Amino acid sequence: MRKTKVAISCLVLFALSACGATSESTATNELTTCNQSEKVVDGYTIAPGADLTGAVLNYADLSCADLSGAVLIEANLTGANLAGIVLMETNLSGANLTGANLNSAILTNTNLSGANLSGANLGAVLSGANLSGANLTGANLAGIEVIETNLSGANLSGANLTSAILTGANLSGANLAGIVLMETNLRGADLRGAVLSGANLSGANLNSAILTSTNLSGANLSGANLWGADLSGAVLRQTNLSGANLSGANLTGAILTGATMPDGSIHD
Repeated sequence: MRKTKVAISCLVLFALSACGATSESTATNELTTCNQSEKVVDGYTIAPGADLTGAVLNYADLSCADLSGAVLIEANLTGANLAGIVLMETNLSGANLTGANLNSAILTNTNLSGANLSGANLGAVLSGANLSGANLTGANLAGIEVIETNLSGANLSGANLTSAILTGANLSGANLAGIVLMETNLRGADLRGAVLSGANLSGANLNSAILTSTNLSGANLSGANLWGADLSGAVLRQTNLSGANLSGANLTGAILTGATMPDGSIHD
């Protein structure tokens, strides 16, 4: 029975590496020590559904803990080790997660609105999460899965989302200046009014994405797929569109001064 609980809290094989399993022969022993379904850390009971509003858990080791459905509103988790943690349906609105390690964490349908995740390592599953207004400045989001996630108004300036999956994500009004989105899947994403100046979107998939009134000045969109994208009113000054696919894209009212077009020509 104990082993079953461990497998649940670590969501089976997904977080094995975060929970410390180093090989098939040692996995059972390592997972047994990883059972964090309920424990006490710095005087706080760590368990599913726990009320940890305003808790001070900076630099705490909460790896593999199960805090699904818990309330951590405005909690301080600065520099905490949250590798492999389960935070499904958890309320982390306004929480401070600066520099936290969330590698292999599960944050499906988690509320992180207004949270500070600057410099955090977010190699996690964030599908359906609410990150509206969150501070993700300089966060490492490479390879992250954030399908249908709400990132409206979030600050992701300087963040790394290389090869991330953001299909259908809401990034309207978000600050994405200087962000790295190489080879990122943004199919059908809502980026209206977002700031993407100086962003690297080379090879990105923006098929059917909404980019109305988006600031893409100086951005690198070389080789990007913009098939059917709505770029009406977008600012594309000095933008690199060489080799990009603009078939079916709506460029009505777009500003293309000095932009490098798909054929290599420079727009007047």
